[in-house]
Amino acid sequence: MGILENGASLVSNLVPQKLADVASRLVEAIAINSISERKRGTRTVVVKRRNLHSEQLADLTNLYFRVAGIPIRFWSKLDEWRRWEVDCYQMLNGDRFRAYESGKRVVIAEKLPGQSLWEHLNGGTLTRQMLRAAAAEFRRAHEFWSDEFRGRWSHGDASITNVIYDAKTNRARFIDFEIYHDQALSAAARQADDLLVFLLDLVGTVPSRQWLPFATTFLEAYGDREVLAQLRHQLDLPGGLAWIWWGVRTNFTNAAKVKYRLANLSRAIAKLKSHDATSGSRDRNKRRPSINCHVIRPGMPKPSSRTRAIKDKAKAASPGIPRRLPTRT
Repeated sequence: MGILENGASLVSNLVPQKLADVASRLVEAIAINSISERKRGTRTVVVKRRNLHSEQLADLTNLYFRVAGIPIRFWSKLDEWRRWEVDCYQMLNGDRFRAYESGKRVVIAEKLPGQSLWEHLNGGTLTRQMLRAAAAEFRRAHEFWSDEFRGRWSHGDASITNVIYDAKTNRARFIDFEIYHDQALSAAARQADDLLVFLLDLVGTVPSRQWLPFATTFLEAYGDREVLAQLRHQLDLPGGLAWIWWGVRTNFTNAAKVKYRLANLSRAIAKLKSHDATSGSRDRNKRRPSINCHVIRPGMPKPSSRTRAIKDKAKAASPGIPRRLPTRT
C-alpha cells in the first residue's frame, strides 16, 4: 500500500471521531468575513465585512496552503481584497449589477437573482440544464485575460456554492472573489482547478446513478480540450496534508468512493466530444480584452481595462475551495 492509500485510509478511519470535528472547528476559526443583506432602494445588497484579525487568519491559512502544496491563496491585505472582489464582480456581472467598496473593511454587491447550485443540489432540484448554464459561465469567465497572470482569468474558489443560477433567464453567475490561484500555474492548470473544485462538491453528494451523467454533462458543455486534458491530471487523490483539504472539499466522503468516481470520470473525459480549443472563438493565441493587473499581487484588474472587458464580454450570454471555508466566512 502506497503513501496515497495510507494517507487516505488513515483519514477515512479518523474522520468520524476526530478529523471531521477538527475541520469544522478550523473552518469556524477562519471566519474572516461577516456577511449580511440589506435593502438599498428597490434592490437587495450583500454586505461583506472583513473581521478584525482577518489578515492574520488569512496569512495563517495561506501558510497551510503553501506547506501542503495547495495552489490557492486568500487575499489577506484589505486593500487588495477589496479591489479584487469588486473588479471581478464588475467584470463578470457588471452588465446588470454593481459592486463597490465601502470603507476600509467592506465590499457591497447587489444580490444576484436566483439560488446557489449548492441549494439546488441539497434540495434535489439540480438538473442538467443548470449544469450546462454553469459550464457556459465557466467558459465565458475563463476567456477573460489577466496581464499579471499572463494568461486567462480563473476564479480560485469556483465551488458549487459560488455559482448562482437564475431559472428565469437560465443564467449562471459567479460570486465571492477572495481567493486566487498561485501565479506560477499555467492558465489551463488554474482553470482545470476551477472545474475540479466544482466537481468535488458533487462527488460526495450526488447519488451514484447521477454522478457520471451530471459530471460529464457539465464538462462536455464546458468543452475546452486543453483544460479538460489538464483536469484529467488533477483527478488523482493527493496524500499528506493536502488530503485533509480534499476531505473538506468532499465533505469527508469515503476516500475509496471518491477515488472510484474520479477514476470513472477520467475515463469519461477521454471520450468526450469537446470543442477544438485551437480554433473558432477560443483561439488562445488571440489576445482577449485585457485585465491589466496591479504589480502588487496576481490578477487584480485596473478599472480602465475592466471597463473595456465589460463592454465586450459581460453582456455576452451566459456563463479552494469547498463550501465549508469560503462561503461560511
